[in-house]
Amino acid sequence: MKKQHIQKLLDSNEAWAKRFAQDNPGIFEQLSTQQAPQYLWIGCSDSRIPANEVMGLLPGEVFVHRNIGNLVHSMDINCQSVIQFAVEQLKVKDIIVGGHYDCGAIKAALSMEDFGMMNNWLSAIKDTYVESSREFHLMDKQQEIDRLCELNVMKQVLNVCKSNTVQRAWSQGQTLFIHGLIYGVHNGRLVDLDVSIDNNNTLNQIYCLNVAN
Repeated sequence: MKKQHIQKLLDSNEAWAKRFAQDNPGIFEQLSTQQAPQYLWIGCSDSRIPANEVMGLLPGEVFVHRNIGNLVHSMDINCQSVIQFAVEQLKVKDIIVGGHYDCGAIKAALSMEDFGMMNNWLSAIKDTYVESSREFHLMDKQQEIDRLCELNVMKQVLNVCKSNTVQRAWSQGQTLFIHGLIYGVHNGRLVDLDVSIDNNNTLNQIYCLNVAN
C-alpha cells in the first residue's frame, strides 16, 4: 500500500499536469521530442528557489544543476559533467550561477560548527571568506552573511570559467556567457551581480588552458 503522503503527491501531480497542459497546449508533446534550453542554472538545493519559476521559464527552457551552496568544485564530477553536457551537447548560451540570500550553507560555513563530512564541501566557502576578510570589517552578522552569499556566487562564476569545457567552447568561437545572479528569498527578486564573462581574458593566466580546437 502506498504511503498516504506519496499518494498526495501523485494526486497533486495529476492535477498539475492537467492544468499545465490546458494552459500550454501541446507542451508535453513538444517536450517529449526535444530538449533545447538556452540556459544552464547552477543553483543551491534550497527548497525555496525553483529555478524555472524564479526566472519565469517553462519546463524545457533551463537545464538545472543544484547542490548545497551552489558551489562549482573542480573535482566535482557531477557538476563538471553537467557543464560539459550543457555546453557541448545542448549548446546552451548562458550559464547562470544562481545564489541566494539567507543561504544555509553560508551560515553553516560561518558558524564554525563541526558538520562532519559536509565540512569538506563547505571549505570552499570558508576559503572565500578568508580571501575577502577585509570586506567584512565593521559589518554586523547579517551583513556579513549577505555579502558572503554574493562573494560566493562571484567565486563560482570564476570557477565555471576555469572549466576546460568552457574554455574549449570559447576557443571554438561558441557563444557562451557566464553570469552571477542572486535571489532574494524575502522578495522573490533576482539581482545581477554584474560579473558576466564571455571569454577567458579576465582570468589569471595560470588558469588559461591550451585547449585543442
